[in-house]
Amino acid sequence: MSNSLFEQNGGTYSVVDDYQIPNLTVPNESEHHIGIWGQRRLTYLKKHRRILYANLLTSGKLAYHLHEIDTAASERAEIIVRQMAEAQGLTERLKAENQMLWVGSMNNIRACANEMVQNELIYC
Repeated sequence: MSNSLFEQNGGTYSVVDDYQIPNLTVPNESEHHIGIWGQRRLTYLKKHRRILYANLLTSGKLAYHLHEIDTAASERAEIIVRQMAEAQGLTERLKAENQMLWVGSMNNIRACANEMVQNELIYC
C-alpha cells in the first residue's frame, strides 16, 4: 500500500474509532505586539476577509501581518496629523493662547487621520 501525499510530506494520522484523522497543527508564530490598528485589522479580516484570515492563520503569518499593519498605520496616522496641523496653523503658540480651540482642532484632525488610515490600510 502506497503512502498518501500527506504521509509522504511528513504528515501523520491518529486513529479515532475506525477513522484516521490527520494530525494538523498551526505553525508557531513569533510574538509580536499588536496595538489598536492591528486589532481593528484582525476584526475586519475575521468578518469580511475570511479566506485571507484563514490563509494567514494557517501559514503562521497572521501575527506578523497584524504587527506590520499596526506599525504602518500608527506611522501613517502620525504623519497625517502632523501635516494637517501644520496646514491649519496649529502651533504651540496657539495652544498656549487658546487651548480649547487647539484641542478641538486637534481632535478633528485626529478623527480625520484615523478615518483615512482605516480606509487606506485597515479595510483593504
